[in-house]
Amino acid sequence: MLIAFNKPYGVICQFSPSGDKPTLKDFIALPDVYPAGRLDTDSEGLLLLTDDGVLQAKIADPRHKLAKTYLAQVEGAPSNADLAPLRREMDLGDFVARPALATLLGNPPKLWERDPPVRFRAHIPTSWLQITLSEGKNRQVRRMTAKAGFPTLRLVRVAIGPITLNDLPVGQWREIDSTKVIPQRTKTGKKP
Repeated sequence: MLIAFNKPYGVICQFSPSGDKPTLKDFIALPDVYPAGRLDTDSEGLLLLTDDGVLQAKIADPRHKLAKTYLAQVEGAPSNADLAPLRREMDLGDFVARPALATLLGNPPKLWERDPPVRFRAHIPTSWLQITLSEGKNRQVRRMTAKAGFPTLRLVRVAIGPITLNDLPVGQWREIDSTKVIPQRTKTGKKP
């Protein structure tokens, strides 16, 4: 079984209780499913969960190069040229991030309201970026945009490989076809 979950802001990516913070258990009442990867508590959007340990490892393993696409609301008004640091290797201290695909969005994306909302500051503009990574290190998007001079205020993952949120409401989940994530190979080792 493979499910796609639209994780709300503030939800911890675990099933065990964690103080007063909501966890996956508050939204998903299925036995023996576990996250295939993580999404920070202060990030929102697509999280894949499965009951198949082999599939879980494949989804999380960078060798399968499942791109992860995010929408990031950033502080400031970057130009297309300002995004150049995101599009090349970036030394983040504990690792060097691979180049990302980074695009400035002309209009804010149509998303659900975040609870709590992002703090509004009248004299500081915000912009939206679409960022696609071929890896997924801890807080990578936030660290990259901050180093480029545009700190992330809201971060929503909208795709993992070919799986997208589409119209999945926040806090809801749906079962998906696991063969769409990592294509099955034939006995000769080739994709069908």
